Amino acid sequence: MPITFAVTGKGGSGKTTLVKGFVKLFKEIYPEKSILLFDNDLSGELGHTYGKDIRKTIYGIRSGKHELRTGLPEKMSKQEYIEWALEDIIVSVDENVDLIVSWLVPSKDCRCPVTSLMRDAVTKLISAYDIVIFDCEFDLKYLNQVVDTDIDVTLVLALPYEESILLAKRIEEFSAKYAAGGQMGLVLNRVKNSDMSTVHDLLSKYNLEMLGMVPEDNNLAGHSLSRNSDVVSDALKQFYFRLNLPDLRNKG
Repeated sequence: MPITFAVTGKGGSGKTTLVKGFVKLFKEIYPEKSILLFDNDLSGELGHTYGKDIRKTIYGIRSGKHELRTGLPEKMSKQEYIEWALEDIIVSVDENVDLIVSWLVPSKDCRCPVTSLMRDAVTKLISAYDIVIFDCEFDLKYLNQVVDTDIDVTLVLALPYEESILLAKRIEEFSAKYAAGGQMGLVLNRVKNSDMSTVHDLLSKYNLEMLGMVPEDNNLAGHSLSRNSDVVSDALKQFYFRLNLPDLRNKG
């Protein structure tokens, strides 16, 4: 089974930057392991940070609008077609790093046969990778409508002020039943030294466990499209040991 890792939070909190930082960190720890980036955020921003304008999505397959880049073998079942199509929309963005975009998802209550087939196909796809990072739309509920899988660690990203931390508490509550017992905790982003006293008071007030903290990177103030940040990378190394992630180093 792969490491499954999710980043949730309100848009604008820095989820994509954090995801890019964890990609770099995982590549350092496990240079030979395969990584799947699963973009479940409606903005589709993750692909742009790699210079990719990705238009082919899981929604496109489900809605029947996907056009295969390759020829379709004869006598293929619907399940086989969906699995084939998923492989067709995967984009390689770095060495051993692939990206797939979900975009719009069906209601969890949808009983369309294709919904079940798609969920099974996505689960199978995920199992082919060593590490899967989910860039989520707000909370885990939206992701769960695409694929029902255990999540080893879910990070709820927030900014260091009360409105954002209160929203993080709500996201944690919304997501808890979809985390399947995996670790879940808060990461504060763009923190300044002057924020610390207020931050500790707010964490105590809303009974939130903080797994990590990321300082503000002034170099990202210009909205760098790549979202690469040495400040973020260094911060992630400082709290990675707190995450209850499986160790893949002794696995083939």
